[in-house]
Amino acid sequence: MAKPTKHATTICIALSILLVIGILLGFWQKNVFYILGFLLPAVIYQVYRTEGKSTKWASWVMLIVIILEFVLVIFKINFNLAEFLGTEGGYIAGYYVAFGDLKTIFPAIIAILSIILFVRTRGKYTKWLAVIIFTGALSITYKINPEGFKDLVGIITKKALNQF
Repeated sequence: MAKPTKHATTICIALSILLVIGILLGFWQKNVFYILGFLLPAVIYQVYRTEGKSTKWASWVMLIVIILEFVLVIFKINFNLAEFLGTEGGYIAGYYVAFGDLKTIFPAIIAILSIILFVRTRGKYTKWLAVIIFTGALSITYKINPEGFKDLVGIITKKALNQF
């Protein structure tokens, strides 16, 4: 059953503005916590709005990943996945992700999941939310690791060129 859309436009506008504020505060205060905090409501609303089997799991995984990212940032936990697994990278949902610190990998996973949501969903509000979340994930990636940001943009560009 389709979710009500009576206030969806207002909510999506508010979430967009909230993310912009979070990004500005995050870069001004030099703290990714603001971006994460202001992105979380969009992820929660995305979980609420999605209905399909693949989009629902993508939304829930995204919520779990953003919560784990909060834990890593709050407790200043550094965990190098490349060293732990003994490999430099791997494929996540068909996209190659270079392994390193989990704080860099989690936003990349969120970005990839938001692309999946954008492509697989039919609703304009869930697409809008996917764009908001993707923008937040890119901002987090850039704030934490500018090199990882370049890699992520490269993946996105390659995927976009293959689509067209």
